[in-house]
This record gives sequence, structure tokens and C-alpha cells, in this order.
Amino acid sequence: MAARLGHSIKAVLLQIHSIAGLVLALLLALIALTGAIMSFEDEVVEHLNAGIMHVVPRERPALTPDELVARLKAGQDVGQVSAVMLSSDPTAAVRVRFARDEQGGRPTSLYVDPYDAHALGSPRGEEFFATVRRLHRWLLIPGDAKGWGRQITGVAALGLIVMLVSGPVLRWPRRATSAKLWLKPNLALSGRGLHRSLHAVIGTWVLPIYVVMTLTGLWYSFDWYKDGVVWLLARPEVTAAKMQPKMAAKTPRASVRTEPAQAVGFDQAWTTLRREQGDRFSRALLTLPAGPGTVIRIRSWPKDSTLETTRDEFRVDAVTGQVVSAERYADKTFGEKIIAAIYDIHRGAILGWPGKLAFMIAAALMPLFSVTGVLLYLSRRKLRRPAQPPLGRLAPGE
Repeated sequence: MAARLGHSIKAVLLQIHSIAGLVLALLLALIALTGAIMSFEDEVVEHLNAGIMHVVPRERPALTPDELVARLKAGQDVGQVSAVMLSSDPTAAVRVRFARDEQGGRPTSLYVDPYDAHALGSPRGEEFFATVRRLHRWLLIPGDAKGWGRQITGVAALGLIVMLVSGPVLRWPRRATSAKLWLKPNLALSGRGLHRSLHAVIGTWVLPIYVVMTLTGLWYSFDWYKDGVVWLLARPEVTAAKMQPKMAAKTPRASVRTEPAQAVGFDQAWTTLRREQGDRFSRALLTLPAGPGTVIRIRSWPKDSTLETTRDEFRVDAVTGQVVSAERYADKTFGEKIIAAIYDIHRGAILGWPGKLAFMIAAALMPLFSVTGVLLYLSRRKLRRPAQPPLGRLAPGE
């Protein structure tokens, strides 16, 4: 009775696993391949643009951010500046980013000499990786994060979770403690046997990585998932603070006072950051407010940081220089540091370059499961198909 029940459960799981795989095969392969391409984006971009990312240091002090932007605009026709990336390294060029134009496109950023505002050039590879990122996250569907692509990739991640759970159950061997049965593919087989061995064994290899990728990827797709993770890992006051922007977004338009737009610059915020951080930061990204307002967002990375997400974040009034809010990485709890590192965990960077390499290889292997999964489904259908009588001969009873 127990054996029959187990067989029935496996039959149901096989159907679920197969249907989810067939429906999502191409989509998961696309998402995984684009993720693999982005694995070493920083290193590739830095290699391609080594000639414009660094300058010869001068004895005179570097220009202030506002002076640099003013000279840059006076020297050439550029779009509206939205952010500047500054560095404590005297040999590092300033990266200037621009706001979206009326068509919704964003001009490529520009590297600028911090001493004389001479434009050094736009980084090669930026547009390529931006397109790959939009394909990975939102499938190039209009609206980007506000469009349907975000939900579609989230549904694909949920489907992958179903397959990751059902897969090990379906291949559970009689000798479950044998590492050889779990981890060694039988390359001597051919046809369906080989496809099954590759699908099952290599799937076991990458299973932990796929679980991490999927659970962290859902963070970018569903607000309910993000809110749940924050509630689980963050302190109550942090959870409440993160919910405030959402509550404000639900405020009726009629009750919101419209203030006249005020031109703001970077200098006051830059002075405040240097006063707050001293010489402890390696680089800082100053971003102007997208709409009316005077509060500038500042993200700064310490000199000993090797991860993208180990950063401090400030909100500074660009007129008064007053710190509106400060979120320091060192002050976070362990759970809040996990939340801050979601992106680096998602791509394996939390483990250094070996982790990024392992995650890249695992992502690049996703098409293997798509192909072998489809082949196994087709061969299974063929085995179940009733045998046809030879041409010219009648089956019994005809």
C-alpha cells in the first residue's frame, strides 16, 4: 500500500515537474543566460575602459562637483545631469550620469577629468549590459520595473522552485547514501539514458546555487515577497521605515502640496559627506532628486569594501547640507546585512570571484536542463504510445 502511494505521488510530481519545465524552458534559459553574461560585468567594463577611467593626478585640487558640471555643460552640449560618481582616489575620473530624455531613453554616461572637466569619453559596453540587464529582469517589456516583465520573471522563478523541490524527490535512489549515484553521471549511456543521467546528476550539482538564485531573485519581482523578507530579518523600526514610502505613494493626489521646483546642486551634499565620512570612503554616488525637492541621495563605499552592497546611504538636503537620514552598513543587524547583500548573494559575489564563477557556470548550464528535459518528455511520450500494426496487416479482431 505504501509503495503504491509513493508511486502515485511520484507520478503526480513527474507531471507537475514536466509541465512546469515545458512551459518555462525557454524563459528560464533566457533569464539564466543573461544572468551569466552579467556575472563579470564590472571586470569587463573596467577592462574595456581602462584608458578613460583614470587620469594623471595634478598638484591643484580637483573641481567641486558643481564646478565640474558647469564647465562640462559650457564645453559641450550634454543632457541634464542626474548623478555623479566621485572618488577619493586622485587618479580616478568622475563618472557623470544623465537623466532620461523626453522619449524615456537615458543617454550613456560620461567619464570626466576631475581637474579640468575635460570629457574623456563614454564607457564601452554600458549600453550592451544595460540591455542585457533589462532583458534579464524585465524581458525588455515596456515599463521596465513597472511593467509586466517583472511579474513574468517572478512567476518563472516560482515555477523553478517547484522543479527544484520535485526534482530530487523524483530521482531519489534506493541507495540514497551513495554519493556516486547522486553525483556521478553515467557517460557510457546513450539516448534517453544519457539525457536522464545528465539532467538528474548535473541538476544535483547546481541545485544549491539555483535555490539561492531563485530565492534572492524573487526579491526583485514581488513586493509581497520583499516585505516578507524585511519583516522576517529586519528590526521592527526598519520595517516600518521601509513601508513609509509605499504608504506615501497611496496618498491621494489632491492632499499633496505641490512645491515649485528648486534648482539644486551637489556641493553642499558633497561637503556634508566628507565631513561625515572623512577619508574612509573610496567612492560615492550623488544622485539628484527625480522630482521637486532638495534632498540628494548619497551612496558611499568604504575603502576596504569588495562588494557592491556593503555601502552607507545618506539623504542630505542640498540647500542646507543637513543630513535628513543616515543608513550605515556597520549599524545593521545580521539580518539587515543579509537584506543589504541580496544582490551580491544573488550573483555569488558574496563568495568572491570563485562564487561569481560558480554562479555563472550554473546559470550557463540552464539550457542543458531545458533541452534534456524536453527530450525526456518526448521520449516518454513515445514509449507510452501504443504500438502500431505493420502496414497491410490488421490487428486482431479487425
